[in-house]
Amino acid sequence: MYSYTYDEETGGLLLNSSPTGFSKEPRPVYASELDLYGFDKYWRYAKQNDFPYMWAEANRYWYRGKLVAKLKGGNLHSPPEIIIPVNENGEPISPEQNGNALRQIDVTAMVEANLDMLEILEQTTVKKILAIYEKYKDKLDLFHVAYSGGKDSAVLLDLVKKALPKGSYVVVFGDTGMEFPDTYDLVEKTRQACEKEEILFHVARSHLKPEKSWELFGPPSRVIRWCCNVHKSTPQTLKLREITGKNDYTGLAFVGVRAHESAVRAEYEYENYGKKQRGQYSHNSILEWTSAEVWLYIYANRILINEAYKKGHSRAGCLFCPMSIKKADFVKRMVYPREIEMYLELIRKTNGRNFGKDTYITEGGWVSRRSGRDLIGNVMNYSEMLKDDVLNITVTAPKTDWHEWIKTLDGFGHIPYTVRKLSNGYTVQLPTTYIKENPTIGKLFKQVFRKSAYCVKCGACETNCSFGHLKFDVGLKITDCEHCLKCHDIEDGCLAYRSLRIPKDEKSMSINCFDSTLPKNDWFFRFFEQRNSFWDAPGLGPNQVKTFKRFLRDAGLTEKNNFSELAELIERLGWETDTAWGIILTNFAADNPQIRWYVLNLEIGRKYPRDTVISMLLESNSSKNVVKFVYSAFGKLVELPLGTSLRFGFVTDDGDLVRTKCTLSDSRVVLYGLFKFAEKCKDYKEFTLATLLNDSIDRDGISPTRVFGLDREDITPILIGLSAKYPEFITASFTHDLEKITLAEDKTSSDVLNLFKEEHVND
Repeated sequence: MYSYTYDEETGGLLLNSSPTGFSKEPRPVYASELDLYGFDKYWRYAKQNDFPYMWAEANRYWYRGKLVAKLKGGNLHSPPEIIIPVNENGEPISPEQNGNALRQIDVTAMVEANLDMLEILEQTTVKKILAIYEKYKDKLDLFHVAYSGGKDSAVLLDLVKKALPKGSYVVVFGDTGMEFPDTYDLVEKTRQACEKEEILFHVARSHLKPEKSWELFGPPSRVIRWCCNVHKSTPQTLKLREITGKNDYTGLAFVGVRAHESAVRAEYEYENYGKKQRGQYSHNSILEWTSAEVWLYIYANRILINEAYKKGHSRAGCLFCPMSIKKADFVKRMVYPREIEMYLELIRKTNGRNFGKDTYITEGGWVSRRSGRDLIGNVMNYSEMLKDDVLNITVTAPKTDWHEWIKTLDGFGHIPYTVRKLSNGYTVQLPTTYIKENPTIGKLFKQVFRKSAYCVKCGACETNCSFGHLKFDVGLKITDCEHCLKCHDIEDGCLAYRSLRIPKDEKSMSINCFDSTLPKNDWFFRFFEQRNSFWDAPGLGPNQVKTFKRFLRDAGLTEKNNFSELAELIERLGWETDTAWGIILTNFAADNPQIRWYVLNLEIGRKYPRDTVISMLLESNSSKNVVKFVYSAFGKLVELPLGTSLRFGFVTDDGDLVRTKCTLSDSRVVLYGLFKFAEKCKDYKEFTLATLLNDSIDRDGISPTRVFGLDREDITPILIGLSAKYPEFITASFTHDLEKITLAEDKTSSDVLNLFKEEHVND
């Protein structure tokens, strides 16, 4: 809520009432962290951890308002490099004059200097918590604080204690089984404190041990994050059902999410329904707090600090997470070597890649896994094949009974399938004519047999069933199914299948389409001004000509190197507009491997450091030269209207790549994207919204939701608007959780472009 400056006198933070902007998330730095990185070679300080010495913002270290050091690089086995800035005379900057020892931050004086603003902050937040409680206290079954052992949830718990009457809420610690040892120490102290205050403290954990789940699913990755469902949301839902005694309970979770933590979380609202957990409310009570305010509140209220922060960790989460950065992995390995080694060994055992196992880990190859292709010994026991207008599904060594899963589809009429037993499984056949007429049921039908083939009883499907009719107590049993289909609302129908599947026909074409040469804005000015004579004019070298021709061809702006009909349209729309580049990006996503890679691999709002991008590219079998070009090309691409008008992404000052939600002023761009998507997917023109939003499905087309970074809340009104305005092109139905989108069979993406030739209308 407040901005901060560094106080030279106390060594602490000083809040002020100017607008916050985006916080740099300062955190206190203790002697343990300084020792870990080797700062004791540069500075003198007492080896105590009761009080911090300075502050860090990401990789920058600040001492009493002065930048005194930076960290660069680092990975699991190598510490980052320490860089000491120099003054105007070229001399290394020293925190203290004459090499004197570092002074501790005067925490007491720092707190005193900020008391007035902290009091306003506390009162404002307490009122928000009390207001949401009063709003729902007679409507919900339960209020609970989602406690993690991190600094934010610790502050949140203290605020809830001040706001709400005793007995009106419980505390639930979601134990993934993969927390820092220091986190478990703090959780136990917190549990004991709650017990003394007569606050019920519960622990939710999966029946699967982490080492077992990593064996069953394969290691999690940035794309395949089964761990969050298996070890977080599922156990917490089961625990809350146990507490309330109701399968269909409705509760509200107080959550310590903060907008300043990431660009994605900056989009969050205080109150939401179903975002954190299906069918449940949550309240992000400290959403607008910065880490500066969190730490000041901790010191002011003498809240117990997780010792992990003092040892150099900026966050207290899972021990070995694919979402962490390489520097963080180094800290974890140094601080918790025995625990980290267990996860390293699990990755080594499952790695089927042909380069060194430790390289696969150190370079981050494991975090980029998109399928089960590279898991050693992984054999598909589910396959699909279309032959003679019949879908053939083969399941070998099934893990659960398909007769149980098929009960979920009993309420949708006769499905003309046949099942034939095999010695180690069975084959299933279903006419493709039925699938085309009933695409939703066709998708669910496939999921029935994926579940049968792969289900490891993780509990995700059970928690999705709010009726309590799906149980794994003694094997799988489904009774009195309500046919709500919520047990199907999981990526690819089954988390284990999603993680272990081996995609068919993986493409090996190079994703390096532009080498080191990218078009510049003035090239486009000249291209649209000179048209076909552009190639006759001097100015571009041979490599530049080659690159620009490829760019224009894949964008659809040339045909056989001649100015295309689409280029005529783009010129009328204004080639620098977001509408023009929305069309161009759609074409690129369909036909350009390099742009497809950015779209498919970079998640919206997340920062991707250079090392992470390189690791991801190496995972896609790219050479080192390709890696360098594809990484650097992103920065040049977003200097075009692709970035400046369409807002496709940007590069941070630290060189991190960031994909952002696109700005679209004309919804017909999405309509064009829908038809291009359908045409790439073998002209299947009827699909569900869930299918449209599901990035994990193995298909040739890329959904416009992925291309433009749109979520359910973004795309739903767009589809409704398009359906109302262009019923001859699209109909969208949103009823009974079966959101269906149908594109006209007699229309094509080219027909959508003809709409743009009409008078421009702002939708």
